[in-house]
Amino acid sequence: MTKDLTQGSPMRLILAFMFPVLVGYLFQQFYTVTDTIIVAKCLGVQALAAVGATGSVNFLIIGFCMGLTSGFSIPVSQRFGAKDESGLRQYLYNIIPLCLLFAAVFTTLTTIFCQQIFQAMLTPEDIIDGAVAYMRILFLGIPFTILYNMVSAILRALGDSKTPVYFLLLSSVLNIFLDLFLILVIPMGVAGASLATVISQAIAGFISLFYMIGHYPILRMQPSERKVQMSKWSVLLYNGVPMGLQYSITAIGSVILQTSVNTLGSEAVACVTAGNRIGMFFCCPYDAMGTTMATYGGQNTGAGDIPRLRKGLLSCCFIGLCYSVVAFVVLFLFGGKLSTLFVDPSQEALIRNAHLFLTIQSSFYFPLALVNIIRFMIQGMGFGVFAILSGVFEMVARAFDGIVLVPLWGYVAACFASPFAWILADCFLIPAVLHCFRRLQKMLETHAARTGEQPPMLSPRP
Repeated sequence: MTKDLTQGSPMRLILAFMFPVLVGYLFQQFYTVTDTIIVAKCLGVQALAAVGATGSVNFLIIGFCMGLTSGFSIPVSQRFGAKDESGLRQYLYNIIPLCLLFAAVFTTLTTIFCQQIFQAMLTPEDIIDGAVAYMRILFLGIPFTILYNMVSAILRALGDSKTPVYFLLLSSVLNIFLDLFLILVIPMGVAGASLATVISQAIAGFISLFYMIGHYPILRMQPSERKVQMSKWSVLLYNGVPMGLQYSITAIGSVILQTSVNTLGSEAVACVTAGNRIGMFFCCPYDAMGTTMATYGGQNTGAGDIPRLRKGLLSCCFIGLCYSVVAFVVLFLFGGKLSTLFVDPSQEALIRNAHLFLTIQSSFYFPLALVNIIRFMIQGMGFGVFAILSGVFEMVARAFDGIVLVPLWGYVAACFASPFAWILADCFLIPAVLHCFRRLQKMLETHAARTGEQPPMLSPRP
């Protein structure tokens, strides 16, 4: 049920690993889009804007939790690539208390300060209550978010990209049915949509945990491996915190941008929300590429195979380029019609603005592909600090756009915020990955000179 990505054709392995991950992300976006459609059609444009106004905050907090769990899985994938099963299980045991600690802290703080967050973002008065109601429930569900994403990340670290998809499919179907029940049958408004997400994720998280415990012999620990080790915590935090902060730092720019968009009124917020929901669906392949390269990078770093790392990086970039062309053509031709999923066809101005948003963003999808591919490859190699720095570049770009350009040029400037951020991040990431390759090579040479053999690559330390 595991998959070794250190042997065989990189292109074939990347495609084979990426496809189930892509299916999973598509289902995830499908239920996100369905959730948004249900809110828009059943509750109206204001409710759609309220949910949309939570996007950047969701990315800031929930994104950190997702990045943290992905980072925690990196030492697991490196030990798997190095064929060190005992070390793998020791890391797995030490992940448990760290996840519990972060879940407790984040759930408490975010739930308490939820109202103040949206007030600070200048959320329009007609949608702030809905935004707070929606987000507070998601914050209460942070422990389940961490559980579900941690189990999925561990399975992918072992090369199993299929099993997480099955549980994501279960979560997606549950979410859709619960959406309809909690919004239409029990009229809970936008709070019903977020409660549906939390319940479905909790169910999928516990089922996937029990499944992993019962079906993966490589994870069955010996008593000697059940020890809390500060050295393991150091490596886990070194990989997990930068990956989480990368999401959050990037999201800070999105929060600033969202604050500026909020000043344009609830209609502008609705246009950006509709455009983002459609765009996120088309960006699923980039997310799948990033997830794939994190596992590929981790396993091949563990094996100490730098030429194979380079070959895999180039192969995935070629895949990203081909898809970017296709995505642009589809959104340029049909972006307006897709917008009617969220906006009534009679609202022609909203549809035009949503189509404009999609056309501008899809023109820069290849820079987005490079951001995901290179950043996650670097993270899989163990250099998580570079993730923070690339996130800083994205934050600066979005913050500049929100503070300076949106007040000057309005909605059009908001459409260019993400492309500007992707390009600026690439200007850092491309030389950064070359530096990481050189540093890994030196580490291998130093270790070989000291021991007289070519060992599996060790996790880079702080």
